Amino acid sequence: MTATRFELPPQYDPHAVERPLYERWLEAGAFTARVDSAKRPYVIVIPPPNVTAVLHMGQGLNNVTQDVLIRFERMRGREALWLPGTDHAGIATQNVVERLIAKEGKTRFDLGREQFVERVWAFVRETGPTILEQLKVIGASCDWSRTRFTLDPAYSRAVREAFVRLWEEDLIYRGHRVIHWCPRCLTSLSDEEAESQEEDGKLYFIRYPVEEGPKPYLTVATTRPETLLCDTAVAVNPNDERYAAFVGKVARLPIVDIPIPILADDAVVPEFGTGAVKVTPAHDATDFEIGLRHKLEMPLVMTEDGRMEHPTRVPKSLSGLDRFDARVKIVDLLKERGLLEKIQPYRHAVRHCYRCDSVVEPRLSDQWFVKMKPLAEPALEAYRSGEIRLVPERWGATYQNWMENIRDWNISRQLWWGHRIPVFTCGACDYRWADREDATTCPKCGGPAEQDPDVLDTWFSSWLWPFATLGWPLETPDLKRFYPGHTLVTAPEILFFWVARMIMAGYHFRGARPFSTVYLHGTVRDTQHRKMSKSLGNGIDPLDVVRLYGADALRWTTIAGVSLGSDLILDPDDLATTFAPGRNFANKLWNIGRFILSQLPEHVQPPETLDVKHLPLADRWILSRAQRAIQEATASLEQFRLDEAAKRCFDFVWKELADWYVEAVKPRLAAASGGGAATAAAAHTVLAHCFDTALRLLHPVVPFITEELWQKLPGREEGELLAVAAWPEPKDDLLDPEAEARFAIVQDAISAIRNIRAEYRVSPKTQLGVVVTGRTPEARRAFEGERDTISRLAQIRALRLDGRRASDAGAHAVLADGSEVFVALVDAIDVQQECRRLSGELTRLDQQLVGLTGKLTNQQFVARAPAEVVAKEREKERAWRDQRQALADKLKSLGCS
Repeated sequence: MTATRFELPPQYDPHAVERPLYERWLEAGAFTARVDSAKRPYVIVIPPPNVTAVLHMGQGLNNVTQDVLIRFERMRGREALWLPGTDHAGIATQNVVERLIAKEGKTRFDLGREQFVERVWAFVRETGPTILEQLKVIGASCDWSRTRFTLDPAYSRAVREAFVRLWEEDLIYRGHRVIHWCPRCLTSLSDEEAESQEEDGKLYFIRYPVEEGPKPYLTVATTRPETLLCDTAVAVNPNDERYAAFVGKVARLPIVDIPIPILADDAVVPEFGTGAVKVTPAHDATDFEIGLRHKLEMPLVMTEDGRMEHPTRVPKSLSGLDRFDARVKIVDLLKERGLLEKIQPYRHAVRHCYRCDSVVEPRLSDQWFVKMKPLAEPALEAYRSGEIRLVPERWGATYQNWMENIRDWNISRQLWWGHRIPVFTCGACDYRWADREDATTCPKCGGPAEQDPDVLDTWFSSWLWPFATLGWPLETPDLKRFYPGHTLVTAPEILFFWVARMIMAGYHFRGARPFSTVYLHGTVRDTQHRKMSKSLGNGIDPLDVVRLYGADALRWTTIAGVSLGSDLILDPDDLATTFAPGRNFANKLWNIGRFILSQLPEHVQPPETLDVKHLPLADRWILSRAQRAIQEATASLEQFRLDEAAKRCFDFVWKELADWYVEAVKPRLAAASGGGAATAAAAHTVLAHCFDTALRLLHPVVPFITEELWQKLPGREEGELLAVAAWPEPKDDLLDPEAEARFAIVQDAISAIRNIRAEYRVSPKTQLGVVVTGRTPEARRAFEGERDTISRLAQIRALRLDGRRASDAGAHAVLADGSEVFVALVDAIDVQQECRRLSGELTRLDQQLVGLTGKLTNQQFVARAPAEVVAKEREKERAWRDQRQALADKLKSLGCS
């Protein structure tokens, strides 16, 4: 054994390795993208986490995936920029701070807008860097010198510029319509922010008295009886003959006895409920459209916080009640008056606030909207033409459908934290305009100007992320160099919130796509397939995993454990088992590295010095397998099949390099101090080169342990880093299909002998007598050339290659190429005892087969038993017959009488 140049600890300790290595990468500027570089750029912009957030497993999966891609492209010679930052997260951040001041017995209104916003800023300055520091712990190789925040002054200028341009293009307007309203957050929400959830509810059938109608009542069905107080009509479909005689009549609104018309409108679905519906224009989007068509009143009967209030429509007994308490009370009142016909269970979609999960209330309101159709058309065409690609492809249809049916975007929020809407109104002449600067006077008459109190939807700032982070609207060097970007990695949940809008913004404001590929990874779920969430208490803290097992264990498990577009299933109640694959792989790699490095001298010749054609078969085989690993891992990473890349690299380093090549060349490595210096030198070179290749291939997935081991390889120069080393390129002159085929035959023979040893329970210490018969000249040459390897790895005392057996008592196997292996068992086991054991097994199996065959020939059983039961029994019979044949073959091969 070669004397070691250093000692590696017997156990891998990630905590001793990871932090110092990360600091070294930072000090070397390994992650900093140079604007003046001649390299081709490769850009990923991070989905900015909320500034108040702490890392969870969904972000862990997302950011490790991005890091794998950025490290891969950096090693491939691209000028790789992974741009980090955080989002001010209007609703989420304001909610956090409001809860904090509530503990002081105050509300934001007690503080006032200016003081409240300053409190939020103070909170953000204190907690904002937390999640970015956590990303460093898991190895994220972001360019931290370019960290951005969506409320930075420069970024705020970009947001304002975008708004004013849209205003000048007449794409922003003030709309009076029904929007989604959160009574908890006290703000409007966009369609995407009001998330639908299927829930078990009730359908209430309510009788509306009819004046001089064909019947005294008209029954309507509703899921929201509390809104009947603001009904201004009852509607039926004009083609519904059941209600033709009711159209034009007057109904009386239950409880408050207000007259309302009965009208016909095509929006009514005859199949829903009774076919007659209540019309509530101020609290339902469809009813609002009906109200516009029929010029109906549109009274609001709820306050912004969801309490019942109206001077004439809400009785005193209901005034001030929460909407759901009012629902119960109204149902009771309807029962008392004989106006509740029935209640039925009803499963339907209910919208919830995406931030606080409160049930959203449709509410008539004045809000700012963006006209989306003109913005969507280029983004839709980009997908259709292939300029924008979604991976997996199945998301393309979803994207296309949403774009084709896009609705105008409600961008105003009734919050204080965020980008204040830059619209000003003159107090003297009522002139309204959008301004790039804070205006104090009217440009028309000089009167006082007042700014709109609302702030912009958080997504209005984040849809500019790919170019506002690079300095837009200024034509900065970064913007010219790094826009358009290349890959966006995110979850499908924000495909519409963010991804689609970024694409629209990119084409509208820059005339170019923001990225070419959108990779939508799966969701992190528990073993019950529930999405991990704080509310369910089923989450995993990635930092706990790092503390227990190291960052590479976390990274390996998240990458190798999930295929393209599928969900990642983790068990929050058993972290040891869940992250065992990553921890075990790191330990295996460390042990492989310790052994390999212990075999290598201080100086190893470069692979270019090898006379490849004259190398031993094992050398040519592993060099060729290395080229295959490079090709396959590279192709998998290019196709976003990250798990396949990781597993292929694992197979190469563990199943090929360690299990086979190292074992095959151990005698040559040990001969370095004797007369085998030349052959040992070649083995050292091949071993060092292949391990170097393996570490480079694995680095994007497990960067810490690979960097640590790579630094110990012979020939490392001071300051060299694997993080910026070159990605391996396959070399045609090292590809050797013949060597792969010949060594595969040798592997097959050794594996067959090992299997027979295990099957017949032969002690590992027992040396066997084996006869190997090659079917072809190539096979015979392979066996002859690797005679010593076969004998040593299969623990053979006598190996014959001439096909002649000394005894007929033994086990026989046919290899994939038709070659044969015979293992003599006379001296290895007690043949007679084995014959008795096998005979006993055969007898028992025959008895079982008799019973099973009888059951399957019983027509009553076959006719009456479920088809799947009969199918399982027939499959069992086939398996038992195969097992019987195998036992009979064994008895024959051992010469049992």
